[in-house]
Amino acid sequence: DAMRAEVEDAFDMHAVDIYGLSEIMGPGVANECVETKDGLHIWEDHFYPEIIDPETGEVLPDGEMGELVFTTLTKEGMPMIRYRTRDLTRLMPGTARSMRRMEKITGRSDDMIILRGVNVFPSQIEEQVLATGGLAPYFQLERYRVGRMDALRVHVEAAPTAADGASRAAAERMLFKRIKDMIGVTTEVIVGDPGSVARSEGKAVRVVDNRPKG
Repeated sequence: DAMRAEVEDAFDMHAVDIYGLSEIMGPGVANECVETKDGLHIWEDHFYPEIIDPETGEVLPDGEMGELVFTTLTKEGMPMIRYRTRDLTRLMPGTARSMRRMEKITGRSDDMIILRGVNVFPSQIEEQVLATGGLAPYFQLERYRVGRMDALRVHVEAAPTAADGASRAAAERMLFKRIKDMIGVTTEVIVGDPGSVARSEGKAVRVVDNRPKG
């Protein structure tokens, strides 16, 4: 929402969220209505949505969080039946349009990290990174192990205007505190040089698992 407000202010325009995936049709499976901006209305005349438990596959009622599944209703070339998107969200009643809405994606079922009994999603970490002054909007999470316990390291990078040692140390302390206070987990935070977080030409690799195998 902070990024949306920045775009709207900069260009004097309305900005709405849009959702899609190439396996279904690309952008346009669901989008917000400019009147309300309160969730993405799914075009249910073309795509039938379900929410399932990502572990059991059980269909969940509207309002419950789970994995989004789509069945295409009008696609002829390569129809999809109960395609698992791995995206986590919930279905809600329609508002500006009669079709159901989906909440903003919380994360992906294959990216969810369980740390000391707490479910942690990259989107939650991203929110805290964006809210911390002196940091660029790039991050990567590294899973590792200390003894028998899983641990999480957050790699971020200093903004070019705040790359000095004192600014980095302040940003590191602030991000550490925000993650602990807002998400409820303790992580290690490393603030690297500008440009130090790996970029990806496709979807960003948010989680790297360096735990011992086996």
